[in-house]
Amino acid sequence: MTMMRRTPIALLGALALAFALPAVAPATLNEVGLLPNTTPPTVPSCPTSPCLAVSRTTGFQAKVGAVNKPLVVRRTGWLVAWTIMLGKPSASQIKFFNANEGGVAQAGIAILRAQPKPNLAYKLVAQSPPIALQRYFGKTVEFPLETTLAVKKGDVVALTVPTWAPALALGFGHETSWRASRSKAQSASTSTLSTHTQIGSSVQYYCLYQTARLAYSATDISTP
Repeated sequence: MTMMRRTPIALLGALALAFALPAVAPATLNEVGLLPNTTPPTVPSCPTSPCLAVSRTTGFQAKVGAVNKPLVVRRTGWLVAWTIMLGKPSASQIKFFNANEGGVAQAGIAILRAQPKPNLAYKLVAQSPPIALQRYFGKTVEFPLETTLAVKKGDVVALTVPTWAPALALGFGHETSWRASRSKAQSASTSTLSTHTQIGSSVQYYCLYQTARLAYSATDISTP
């Protein structure tokens, strides 16, 4: 996601959560996945044609141009908020996605921890409840978490979409890619539910989708 101005209410909510955390060393506010301007600009595809959406999976950005692992947590702390940039699909596009992708648009955040074996395996260690998104179409919105999520250095912040979300930016080069919690056989079957939602379970994130970016980021508070 490109740099953006955050809404004051959301930012105040995140800071309030920071003050509610245990009083230890001075906290540092960090943005995970928030990058400078990209080429092409990170703009969700809808309502233009093709209008493509993230659907029925858990995914994370593996690379954006020369930036590798942009959604990896750099320091241990707490995730306090997440942000998503949403396209504004037309009424007919919304009707299509609602009918074919499991219902109204929803998304939440997930914390993954890489496992040594098997290859590309990640354990789900925490997640937020899904949020209905339609009222926010066409906006960039930040959601402070009512319950902060503990994160460790090296964890991955992923996006879980049980239905669909117009948060997919297209037109990037092949060096830009994201991974999904789908088996090899499911890579082309984006309407099959493959979300990673069982805490403590490990899933192999086999499917790699190139030339596209998931338009989300997160805010964490770390301590030395």
